[in-house]
Amino acid sequence: MKKVVVFASGSGSNFQAIIDAVNAGEIQAEIAGLISNKSEAGALQRATNNSIPTTVCSPEQFESTADYEKVLLQKVESWKPDLIVLAGYLRKIPDQIIAAYRGSIINIHPSLLPKYGGKGFYGMNVHRAVLENNETESGCTIHIVDEEFDQGPIIAQSKVAVHSDDTPEILAKRVLHEEHKLLPATIKKFLN
Repeated sequence: MKKVVVFASGSGSNFQAIIDAVNAGEIQAEIAGLISNKSEAGALQRATNNSIPTTVCSPEQFESTADYEKVLLQKVESWKPDLIVLAGYLRKIPDQIIAAYRGSIINIHPSLLPKYGGKGFYGMNVHRAVLENNETESGCTIHIVDEEFDQGPIIAQSKVAVHSDDTPEILAKRVLHEEHKLLPATIKKFLN
């Protein structure tokens, strides 16, 4: 059975979409663990509700960046993942982890990359920028993670129309709905 490790910083709705797809047999894999950088992340409760092991690990817990990166890598390695999924994870993945799992780390981003990606472009910041620039479409992108924010090769996208009366919150809901479909489908394809 293939193993997936998920990183999440927030409520974990994309993480829940993965859990649901695994439970329904759509993804033939085990979620080996969840890593969050925030002890209050809703994703942690979703993991607990589904008996998925969790770890909270952030640089602030350690005396040095090197200590943080070493512990994080050891935790990931202990779960032996075939795939690492960033599902709303708001920290840069250390280069050591990228090197150890090159080509096996994917991220979901709430825009049609390469537009509205990079440092500072996450959550409502993305949707606000899309509306401020009068875009006619937006959506979500899944890409391979490399050393640069949102720069890795794109492997899947899903588009949504942008309406004239959209607010960032309304657009975010429409994009998130697509994320919940695209992420499990891409994981399934990736693992097969």
